[in-house]
Amino acid sequence: MNETLKRSLSGAIYIVLLISSILYSAESFFVLFGIFLLIAVFEFCNLIQFNKYIAMALAIAIYVFFCLNSMSRTNDQLLLLTTLIISIKCMVFLFEDSKNQVSQFSKYAFIIGYIILPFVFITKIPFGIRGFNPKIIISIFILIWTNDTFAYLVGKSIGKNKLFERISPKKTIEGFVGGVIFAVIASLVISKYYIEGAKYIWIGIALIVSVFGTVGDLIESKFKRIAGVKDSGKIMPGHGGVLDRLDSVIFVAPFVFLFYQILYYVS
Repeated sequence: MNETLKRSLSGAIYIVLLISSILYSAESFFVLFGIFLLIAVFEFCNLIQFNKYIAMALAIAIYVFFCLNSMSRTNDQLLLLTTLIISIKCMVFLFEDSKNQVSQFSKYAFIIGYIILPFVFITKIPFGIRGFNPKIIISIFILIWTNDTFAYLVGKSIGKNKLFERISPKKTIEGFVGGVIFAVIASLVISKYYIEGAKYIWIGIALIVSVFGTVGDLIESKFKRIAGVKDSGKIMPGHGGVLDRLDSVIFVAPFVFLFYQILYYVS
């Protein structure tokens, strides 16, 4: 099969599965992302050479516990603080020059705070005072896809200055700026025609998605570079693994949730 056709088909199946499960019910949303979590943990263990059984047991226990138990705002904030600390650790790891293997302590920290807990926050984001609102998480994915698509198109067309050549040689500053601009435009369209919400809120989410989505993509690229592989897995022909598809959203999710907390206190 033609590589472009293969990539298009697997991408279409992924998008249809994702959106249909989110729209169908909160339960189907939880189940799909639980499956995505297990696959992502399996792939990440291959990258960092960690025991898959321990990691997947941790993933199931943490994900099920937090999905089945409603948390107080204080506990949510403690969980968020833990995740953000490990996110900062990920960013420090990204800028380190060392190509050495990850330490055992760091492996546990990354599995929990870089992979598992962000999936928990993905399941928390669509819930507001009116319950489950699938449009919220779909809108975030639209912003991520918009940013990724136009960062690629603008970078390929006019990109000259490398963004982070040591980790991702193809990313350019021009592409990054183009992705941000089109994500902001998409956020204005979303706030006007798709979901209720002040446009400044969705502009803020678009900026978070663009900046931290790009950082998340670079962090996963760093892990793959250390492991000496191109893709995290082969489950999606032409696209790689689940972690390759979700690297942006899992890094973005805690920062979007933080933005929600800030809005709550400001309002």
